[in-house]
Amino acid sequence: MTNYADLSSREAYGKVLVELGQNNNDIIVLDADLSRSTMTKFFAQAFPERFIQCGLAEQNMISIAAGLASCGKIPFASTFAVFASNRCFDQVRMCVAQPKTNVKIVATHGGITVGGDGSSHQAIEDIALYCSLPNFTVIVPSDSIETVEVIKTAITTKGPFYIRLGRPKTPVIYNKGCSFKLGKADILKDGRVATIIATGIMVAKALEAAEKLSQSSINCRVLNMSTLKPIDDQAIIEAARITGAIITAEEHLLHGGLGSMVAQVLANNMPVPMLSLGINDTYCKSGNPEELLAIHGLTSDNIERAVKDVLTRKIVK
Repeated sequence: MTNYADLSSREAYGKVLVELGQNNNDIIVLDADLSRSTMTKFFAQAFPERFIQCGLAEQNMISIAAGLASCGKIPFASTFAVFASNRCFDQVRMCVAQPKTNVKIVATHGGITVGGDGSSHQAIEDIALYCSLPNFTVIVPSDSIETVEVIKTAITTKGPFYIRLGRPKTPVIYNKGCSFKLGKADILKDGRVATIIATGIMVAKALEAAEKLSQSSINCRVLNMSTLKPIDDQAIIEAARITGAIITAEEHLLHGGLGSMVAQVLANNMPVPMLSLGINDTYCKSGNPEELLAIHGLTSDNIERAVKDVLTRKIVK
């Protein structure tokens, strides 16, 4: 059996597709000339008759996937997140979202941690775009182990999915066989002083920040909000009720991402002091992934400071 803890999320995706494909002949994988990077190459090697290489034609790939879904297949369409969101948005809207076709779009190289590829390949708008589409489920797993469970869930759940994965290997948060519940946030650490809500690679950094804060007797709740649509309203409201302060962290533009969605839930239900960490209204540079995260304030130290800042505005009852 594959040790998924040793892999990046994209590698875990490629490997688990092969395992699942052995018992499900309806799984068809499509790629847009990036199979060595999206790791769908493993599926292509194992099941060449169920792999479709679409070339540099992402729009066509989505249309083919929609056609396959209409015939009862379970298509997984893969490319980089920047192409999956920007280049073929009209096809996704018309062929997948509106008719609710059972297409699973799994995009790798999300966010700015693609590093040296630069702004042309850094998907920082993708979550906002996909969350704007009715009928879509949008998920950003926190590590390779959760990625495996997300893919399993996508196969057994009807309807359009957008799953965003990263390029580099990231810290492992979960144990093998973790229980992923679609649409539910996972409380990774309990606390009553403030709540850090994070998604994707920022979950590990949130846990690191919470550990450092606990040394100063600032005990924070940490929520992994891997499902962004449908977002877990009740987990957000409960966190606001218990802790009275919220910090969000995401590798995405602040506009239209996790922070925006959490703010809407709080404004409509239980307003509390809140700070959001993400990418401000700008495109990013080419560089080392960790350096880019630091430039845009997406480190555990930034989260720690944000918690201390929001606590100065917390209403003490």
